[in-house]
Amino acid sequence: MSTGTVLNRFLEDRIGLISVLYIVAITFIAAFAYVLAPDSSPNANQMHLSIHSKPPGFSTQILILPNSNFEKGTEEIAIEQLVWKEDKLFFQAFGTSQDYLQLVNLNRYPTQTTYKQVEDLFVTKKTFLLGTDKYGRDLLSRVLIGSRISISIGFVAVIISLFVGIFIGALAGYFGGKLDRFMVWFINVVWSIPTLLMVIGITLALGKGYWQVFIAVGLTMWVEVARVVRGQVISVKEKTFIQAARVLGYSDYRILVKHILPIIIPPLIVISAANFASAILIESGLSFLGIGAQPPVPSWGGMIKDHFRYILLGKPYLAIVPGIAIMSLVFAFMTLGNSLRDALDVKL
Repeated sequence: MSTGTVLNRFLEDRIGLISVLYIVAITFIAAFAYVLAPDSSPNANQMHLSIHSKPPGFSTQILILPNSNFEKGTEEIAIEQLVWKEDKLFFQAFGTSQDYLQLVNLNRYPTQTTYKQVEDLFVTKKTFLLGTDKYGRDLLSRVLIGSRISISIGFVAVIISLFVGIFIGALAGYFGGKLDRFMVWFINVVWSIPTLLMVIGITLALGKGYWQVFIAVGLTMWVEVARVVRGQVISVKEKTFIQAARVLGYSDYRILVKHILPIIIPPLIVISAANFASAILIESGLSFLGIGAQPPVPSWGGMIKDHFRYILLGKPYLAIVPGIAIMSLVFAFMTLGNSLRDALDVKL
């Protein structure tokens, strides 16, 4: 089947095309999350405990307090209002009484900064489009930066699963015999272990962390790839052109890499799309259990873990927003896999 035919079939599938556009959009957001996020602090971890769990669209004034070493970042305080008294500037912190005013400390600002300059340059109004979480962090920023985890783990897990699965499946299918029997036995043993339990075991062995989770998920997703590759190699290696390659004296490596593997790329593409979705779900489950990406790194699964109780407290959006993000991205990859399967099907 020609590339043009496959492309035309895929372009005719509107759902598949929409899925691709959505995945590209999420990938773009993940790549430029810190540029797009309203809170560009590391991990969007700027906390305002006084305004925790505020609804979407909440706005307040923010007083910016540079650290004593001004070059290394700032702190923020949510305030109700600024008050001038005897040529000095006071602020009322959010949630405090009007009688409790605090003097703006000019020592926190660059030398020769005046109260007027503080009012003009270091006070801003901030709107939290999706509200704030239980620590007063911008929920929108956390969701945007959390997309980096989901997209990254999908790519890493798929790459690891393809590398391991193709290697084991190709060797088993091509050489057969005792090697094939051993590989099939090993694949069945790994296949019989629940995926989540295996991921948890590998994660605990490697330790909690960002890359440990990526490796653990990747090492549990190669089995299906290996089974498909093995079956395809067994089928293709009996073809006439493969027999001719052997007669011509081509090496096993060349026959596998240049003559067999290129033919089995279409089913691998479909499997990779499904594995991408599975990796996102597994990482979200691990983060929900507390052994995925560790705080303060934002993760959609971790955000659900932190706020699932709020569903019963009248603020369900804190858990629903990251839940919808997970659901929509997984749905997009599963739909893409189905569309690619139909487009690459030679029987249609």
